[in-house]
Amino acid sequence: MQPSAAPDLADLAHTHARSAHWLATATATAAVVALAGLLQPGPAGATAAPTAAPRPAPEATGADYPIDCGGVAHKVAKRAAGDLDGDGNPETVAVVHCEAGSGTPPSGVYVLTRGKEAGAPARVVATLVAPELLRTVTDFAVRDGAVHATLLGYSSPDVPSCCPDEKEQVSWRWKGGAFVRAGQADARGV
Repeated sequence: MQPSAAPDLADLAHTHARSAHWLATATATAAVVALAGLLQPGPAGATAAPTAAPRPAPEATGADYPIDCGGVAHKVAKRAAGDLDGDGNPETVAVVHCEAGSGTPPSGVYVLTRGKEAGAPARVVATLVAPELLRTVTDFAVRDGAVHATLLGYSSPDVPSCCPDEKEQVSWRWKGGAFVRAGQADARGV
């Protein structure tokens, strides 16, 4: 049998555990654990850059609507807000018509965003329904990133303006840089 080239383990100093060795090992281990606890990441998102809070929806009053009321004032009949373009800030959608002493004037549906400068009135960025289409908006909402409305209209100029005979359930959703309309016309005889 050949003699081993390795030193005798009984001669190595660290093989004889003394209390000083145990104390040094315990102190080093505790320091590593404490340091690891201090270097732990915070809650999810804590290291992300702070994001600005969404700005409030633009006010519908005071905007310059592309509606010709022939010298009569216009009225914001309905309004709703929601984030339509996915930028985190809400837009306002307004249903506007001319003030009329009687009857039901046609509606315009407009999408508003904030003015370019602080304190500037909201500005119209899209017309979803022009008043010239002679539609009246009834049910109206902004939900799930889309504008939803019921439009009442006329099948021909012979239909009395008191009695619309067409009804459409429509919606608009922002896609590819524009509002895309979807909808279905109901049968005549509203």
